[in-house]
Amino acid sequence: MIEKNTNPASAPAPLLSPADGEPVEWLRRDGRSPWLLVVDHAGRAVPQALDRLGLPDSEFERHIAWDIGVRGVSETLAVSLDATTIAQRFSRLVIDCNRTPGHPTSIAPVSDHTPIERNRVASAEERDARRDLIFTPYQDAIAAEIARRQAAGQDTVLVAVHSFTPRMNGFDRPWHFGVLFNHERRLGQALLRLAEAEGDLVVGENEPYALSDVDDYTVPVQGERRGLLCVELEIRQDLIADEAGQRAWADRLSRLLPAALAAVRADGG
Repeated sequence: MIEKNTNPASAPAPLLSPADGEPVEWLRRDGRSPWLLVVDHAGRAVPQALDRLGLPDSEFERHIAWDIGVRGVSETLAVSLDATTIAQRFSRLVIDCNRTPGHPTSIAPVSDHTPIERNRVASAEERDARRDLIFTPYQDAIAAEIARRQAAGQDTVLVAVHSFTPRMNGFDRPWHFGVLFNHERRLGQALLRLAEAEGDLVVGENEPYALSDVDDYTVPVQGERRGLLCVELEIRQDLIADEAGQRAWADRLSRLLPAALAAVRADGG
């Protein structure tokens, strides 16, 4: 007969402890406007059990760990728009909550030339735990909020707020602001026109990368599949690295987003 090992010292440590906190952070929970802001890469926390993924603290100051500046922009924008806002607390290096689990960059073995050995050797059980305890609760919170609003007869316009590094793979990215859209194009195209009309911005259409069903999750799954008006925003990180820049961009977006929505509504959308 095979005896079951009941020695707790030999069992793997659970991924999350009470000290790690929850994956989901509500920056504003009771927004009454149509806007639902989601911030996939707001935080850079790492579960204690993962021991900082074996990386020095300096790597968690870089764009590979989080979307620099977006939490501050989103928190201020949430107030301006009276928008319910949901943010992810854990670093994208633990698991990227804007990638379908199993995607090559969901648990990336390397990010912008930085090897992440803990991710490369992560077992199937550990990968499943990261998915079940971090990715899934975050995406479930978004889905539940959309369902709650639909049941209450509250309109929903989904906006994913991101930021991008000014330089990638030796290329200086010229855009100040990117507007990303895929199948649902109405809000994105209206916002693109308005941003270009500002006169002081270099605006990218689906830049610095194109939104897709393959490489993105939140907008395609939570927005497009439900038939919601939706868009993904990308702000260059050097423009929102401090509080003044974050406030300035929140103020700008608090003008542009309602104007874009009004244009879509005027066209019957």
